[in-house]
Amino acid sequence: MSSSKKVIEFFYDVVSPYSWLGFEVMCRYRNVWNIELKLRPAFLGGIMQGSGNKPPGLVPNKFLYMTKDLHRLGLYFQVPIQPPADPFEAMFKKGSLPAMRFVAAVQEREQDGDQQVERVSRELWNRIWSQDQDITQPASLTEAAIKAGLPASEIEELLKLATSKQIKDKLKSSTQEALDYGAFGFPLTVCHIDGKAEMFFGSDRFELMAKGLGEKWVGPQPHQPTANL
Repeated sequence: MSSSKKVIEFFYDVVSPYSWLGFEVMCRYRNVWNIELKLRPAFLGGIMQGSGNKPPGLVPNKFLYMTKDLHRLGLYFQVPIQPPADPFEAMFKKGSLPAMRFVAAVQEREQDGDQQVERVSRELWNRIWSQDQDITQPASLTEAAIKAGLPASEIEELLKLATSKQIKDKLKSSTQEALDYGAFGFPLTVCHIDGKAEMFFGSDRFELMAKGLGEKWVGPQPHQPTANL
């Protein structure tokens, strides 16, 4: 295996529960596989509009299946997914634009790695997809950031930065880059292998991803390879 790390870009939005699954797996494998993981917060609403796709939650049978599917996947991936009482309101009426702008602001300010981006993203997923809490109001974003370990003094500045043109443009740019790769939904994982960008959609393509990377897939918990559904 080559000593040089292969770059993997992971595009996501915290409004997407399937992105949470993929996010946790990639974070677990970032120190197992010989990869450089780049977290790419983006806006799923822009992806759906730009690609002409429709959310699965708008199709009744898909919505019913998704509810059961997420329960099974949460157990398998060991991610505490518990759909909100009103998924339609949480996903489509409220959405995630303020949250993703906030994550983009955190990323813009973070100078060494992406630990803050990882923790803040996880707390936002926990709020919407485990605790049935809001992710759109400043107070909600503040609470998530505090739980993620960010200093209160920085959070106020981040909230202001999140509403700036700079961050709005940053999020738009990341979303457009995902569209340019061919995105039609999230999560989107782009593996840069031998000078080529290989795109993988969803949270169920890890075996194929591993093969392309020359790595081994040993299940959603690489330190517990015998985990079963």
